[in-house]
Order: sequence, then C-alpha cells, then structure tokens
Amino acid sequence: MMNHTGEHPLDSIRYTTTKTTILDPEMLRNNRVIMGFYNDPRADIFRVLRTNILKQLRENNWNSFAITSATLGAGKTFVSVNLAIAIAMEGNQSVLLVDADLRRPSLHKYLGLQEELGLADYLKGEISLEDILINPGIERLVILPGTSSNNNASELISSRKMINLIKEIKSRYESRIIIFDIPPIFAADDALLFMPHVDATLLVVEDGKNTTNELQHSMYILEQTNLLGLVVNKSTQPIPSYQYGYANESVLT
Repeated sequence: MMNHTGEHPLDSIRYTTTKTTILDPEMLRNNRVIMGFYNDPRADIFRVLRTNILKQLRENNWNSFAITSATLGAGKTFVSVNLAIAIAMEGNQSVLLVDADLRRPSLHKYLGLQEELGLADYLKGEISLEDILINPGIERLVILPGTSSNNNASELISSRKMINLIKEIKSRYESRIIIFDIPPIFAADDALLFMPHVDATLLVVEDGKNTTNELQHSMYILEQTNLLGLVVNKSTQPIPSYQYGYANESVLT
C-alpha cells in the first residue's frame, strides 16, 4: 500500500506493493473524468465541492464518507471519481476510493481499468487486499475496484470482514481520506447497511428525475447520519440554499 513516512512527504509518495496503472487521458475525457486536466474550467465545480467537504471533515475529525444517490442513474460514481481526484490534488492528504457498489460496480469503467478482481473477491476470502489496490497514475490516489456480486451483496456488505476492512483502512494512515461509492438508497438495503460504518454521507440526485417523496425520504434517512450535503447532477436551474452545488454531468462531454 502507500508508504508516506516522515522521509517521504505526501507530495512524493512511493508505491511499493500497490500496482500502478497509467490511464488513457482521452478515455478519461470521454468518460467525463475531467479533474486532473489542468486549465479545464469545468473542474471548478469539483474544487468548490472539495473545499466544502474537506472543511466539514477537518472540523469534525472525520476521514471517511460514502457517496450515494436516491435511485439509479443519478451520477454518484461520476461525482465520486472526480471528487476523489480533486481531494488528492489538494495535496494535504492521500485518498482511497472504494467501489462498494457490489451490485453494479462501475468505477473501473469510468477509469478504463481492465481488472477482473475486486472488493467482492476480497470479501469472499479469495484474494488479499494488496492484490487489488491500484494507483491510477495520479499522485496520492489509490483505487479499490469493485466486482459484481448480485446474489449475496447485502450479506457481504454486512459481513464481519467488511466491517473490519472499513475499520482497518480508516485507521491505517492519519492523513488518508476514504471515499466509498455505495449503492443507491432505494435500490436495495446495501446503503442502509453500510452507512453506520462511515463518518458521513454525500447525496447525489439527478435534477428532474427523482420525485419529491423520494428526495424527502432520502434526506430523512441521511439526516439520521452525518449528512455532508446534496449534489444536484444534470441541473440547469439555480441551486437552493440547502444544497452544496451541482455537478452538471450533461455538459461534461
């Protein structure tokens, strides 16, 4: 995994046991992964979101949060990837991005990773964690990709091994922030099982798609946790005061 001792500051991390893969910039642009491309004005929305998120994390001494949505297709993975890169670029901490959506893992698709093994394989006891961690060629960022496990996703999420993994990666490095891309709230019970084990949650909604009842129910559920805020995706309308901002995926093409 990452090695950042006093001899190797965060701006010069050496990856020893973590595999490094260099991503294709054109593929990233096509998949709307725009953080990391300097002078791209569209990345400013994630810089603003990064500032808001880091302020709350630091004030509360938190180092982990989950990103979820009310329903499928809202763009939670789009937000997860770009926000993780934005936080890594801030330079004061490293980031571990975990694809914990065991029913529909898609983090590897956004990044163009061809990995066949992931979190579900680790939870089933088939591989070690070090076998699946990837540095995508971005300084201070490590990816834990996901693999599909539709038949027993809830059982894996609530398993002792998953709970122990969350505890272990939260405590391993003081300067690391862990971001979990988890399933939508209403897709299954996976998100509800997962949220008690992280410090906070960020909600992504697709403007014009979710009903008022879905949004209100989602907010009610998440207010029982530490709710970081609400990101409206694919929105062209002004943002209400209770929302952090918007990530207009529809124009990031």
